[in-house]
Amino acid sequence: MNVLFRSICLFLLVAYLPFRLSAEDIYSDNIVIILDGSGSMGDTMKSRPGSSKMAIAKQALKKVSELVPNETKIGLLVFEKHSVPGQYQWNYPLGTLERANLAKAIDKVEAGGGTPLGEYIKVGADRLLEERKKQYGYGSYRLLIVTDGEATDYQLMEQYVPDVIARGITMDVIGVDMADMHTLSKKAHSYRRADDPESLRKALSEVISEISGNVSGNALADTDEAFEILKPIPDEMVLNMIESLAKSGSDPIGSVQVSAEPPSDTGAAAAQPQNQPTAPSPGKPVQNTSGNCGSGLFVFLIIILAMISIFKKISNSRSRSGDDWKGRRHGR
Repeated sequence: MNVLFRSICLFLLVAYLPFRLSAEDIYSDNIVIILDGSGSMGDTMKSRPGSSKMAIAKQALKKVSELVPNETKIGLLVFEKHSVPGQYQWNYPLGTLERANLAKAIDKVEAGGGTPLGEYIKVGADRLLEERKKQYGYGSYRLLIVTDGEATDYQLMEQYVPDVIARGITMDVIGVDMADMHTLSKKAHSYRRADDPESLRKALSEVISEISGNVSGNALADTDEAFEILKPIPDEMVLNMIESLAKSGSDPIGSVQVSAEPPSDTGAAAAQPQNQPTAPSPGKPVQNTSGNCGSGLFVFLIIILAMISIFKKISNSRSRSGDDWKGRRHGR
């Protein structure tokens, strides 16, 4: 029992130390927006003569950015007119949300060039993985792709996307004024069509609304009593373990070969044939769920902690009962 107890405690320490280091500071939601700034985005949106897809996308992004929780870290990455192949400059580096600066970064985008989705998916995902290391694996990590066409580096996209999914990064894709479904509709966690300004704003709003926000202080406070049994372990020793564990699964995208299986589908999405999905109505997502294990793992850990606490109380109770029995026996 002692060996099992210590093994479980050691495992739980890895999950618990970030809370002791101030969970409110470590945990944050992270979203990287990859905006297609290719030449075709400069074309007129079919449903809105006189307005380009880029102008409408920029307007929608600025409007929807007002809905992003203040605690959320956000980044904007655009392949556009001024982009240099192989050189990736963040329009807005992933970090603290400053709405005015984000709006300025969006305004500067100009349509032009190709659609290197594969390259930029890797850059965005790698940055999210770096942030995940810093946050000891806590938080949520999301890649939002807004595009109006297929990737010009299709092979790279095919190589990187399964790896991104396998790392636990949520990938949402919005197809802007596209005649057909995007290839990523069968690979990402969700896909939404946006054939007019309103459906684009709605699609962006739906993705943003899924951002959970920061960890509730009350939720953390509820676990304090259960975690009391872990306090005697030195922080420095466990921190080394945490840092080692955090590196696992956070290597750059493409460094590990993974199966090119898409996220498992549920509901209506599961009924769609794999070769050609049925196009949803504008703004309606095709939802693929890969199962976010973060919240499930947290609940599992709390249950284990509760069990440990109960076992400890039972053990203490038995110990006291044994001492009482021995006292009574010696008193006879």
